[in-house]
Amino acid sequence: MAEIEIKVPPVGESITEVTIGNWFKNDGDFVKMDEVICGLDSDKATFELTAEAEGILHIKAQEGDTLNIGDLIATIEAANGAAPKETAPKAEAAAPAAAAPAPAAEPAKAEAPAAAAAPAPTGQVYEMKVPAVGESISEVTIASWSKKDGDYVAVDEILCELESDKATFELPAEAAGILTIVGKEGDTLAIGAVICTIAQTAGAPAAAAPQTAAPAAAPADKAYSEKHASPVAAKILAEKGIDPKDVNGSGSGGKIMKDDALKAEKAAPAAAPAKQAAAAPAAAPSPAGARGSRREKMSSLRKTIARRLVAVKNETAMLTTFNEVDMKPVMDLRSKFKDKFKEKHEVGLGFMSFFVKAVTVALKDFPVINAQIDGEELVYNDFADISVAVSTPRGLVVPVIRNAETLSFAAIEKEIVRLAVRARDGKLGLDEMSGGTFTITNGGTFGSMLSTPIINAPQSAILGMHNIVERPVVVDGQIVVRPIMYVALSYDHRTIDGKDSVSFLVRVKQLLEDPMRLLLDM
Repeated sequence: MAEIEIKVPPVGESITEVTIGNWFKNDGDFVKMDEVICGLDSDKATFELTAEAEGILHIKAQEGDTLNIGDLIATIEAANGAAPKETAPKAEAAAPAAAAPAPAAEPAKAEAPAAAAAPAPTGQVYEMKVPAVGESISEVTIASWSKKDGDYVAVDEILCELESDKATFELPAEAAGILTIVGKEGDTLAIGAVICTIAQTAGAPAAAAPQTAAPAAAPADKAYSEKHASPVAAKILAEKGIDPKDVNGSGSGGKIMKDDALKAEKAAPAAAPAKQAAAAPAAAPSPAGARGSRREKMSSLRKTIARRLVAVKNETAMLTTFNEVDMKPVMDLRSKFKDKFKEKHEVGLGFMSFFVKAVTVALKDFPVINAQIDGEELVYNDFADISVAVSTPRGLVVPVIRNAETLSFAAIEKEIVRLAVRARDGKLGLDEMSGGTFTITNGGTFGSMLSTPIINAPQSAILGMHNIVERPVVVDGQIVVRPIMYVALSYDHRTIDGKDSVSFLVRVKQLLEDPMRLLLDM
């Protein structure tokens, strides 16, 4: 048998190496011509590698390996006209079918209406490409498919969800016809890349066709959709040794997504003792102090966060100043009015609304804190669009409270809740995360005592909140215990002088320690 070498193909002028994302075939599998055997990741996009011949696959490089263009990735032992071993069971199955012609004829009749109801293809194939979703977004990742390969789709029907480094978008069908999926879940595609094709048809399939085949096909389809895992999720579950049947999926139709696989790690130890107890007599005990590690591909959001934070550190003259705030006046005010506040406004009264109001007042007093550099000019804003950092399972996002200086405490609290829910659900739009003039981040929710937050470019400053701890302080010559919060202001020294930054932070402290000033605009 002839052996054909499969090498890493050229995938772009500036791309010199690729990483093997995941193998869709195993070593020793029989593959057909043009069948997809693995996914290759470059620094720009993800590509599929297809078999160049029919035969037995021999894998030469493993998942996660980085190879240069032209390196050997696999070989195919070409079959000399011989059928693969997998076809043998089908031949054996033909004998019982021939021996019982009557039962076999019934399915044929059932399939006839479906074939007759199939829409006639027009011969036109419509290419669906990744749309432009924002000026600064150059690539997206396919989060989940709502349709399967081969499904009939109608115009404007949602096909899949695309995840960028800023938000999640739904991709609707631009034509009606039969769907052919090109990009798989977890693939990263550049703007303009083909994500799927739609073979246009003369009409929609008859409604009766799926009903005829439903009794036999429904159980299999249901089991597939409920426990089918995306390639990334399947890889994570395999590394953890978790059966996909034990994981509840949050994707379309119960599909197991990457986040589901990551969270499954917490549930694994609870199920482990029962399995270990049953297998204890036969299984050898694991060595003490066993060490393990796993690799996980960075998401588009995480890569962008990393790139932006490094850029801010390198491109700004960032400095941080600190102060402490006695939170007792705010806490007393909340305790007194929080029940009536919630009863009237149907939202809780939190600390963040006090900080947002205090910041908007202080920004009026020190407008340079609310300014930003644009080339060789300094742009001053007479409005306060306050960005609030929100931690989500996918990473840190910063939605914006528009015109916060005009909002009441209740309106601010409602907007914070709305944005936080949309952030956790991955439904924030670009318009909800762009254009902020100042950022507030609260590390205190995770127990942080003190930190130096990094500026959210192109803004010039960011305020960091921390946890509240009872500390001894001197008040009117007496040592008393008060709830103290350390606050930090990181600022771009190119724009803001030390005097302005310190004065701004003192003004915020003054407003929080005497919150009646916020109500009286003093």
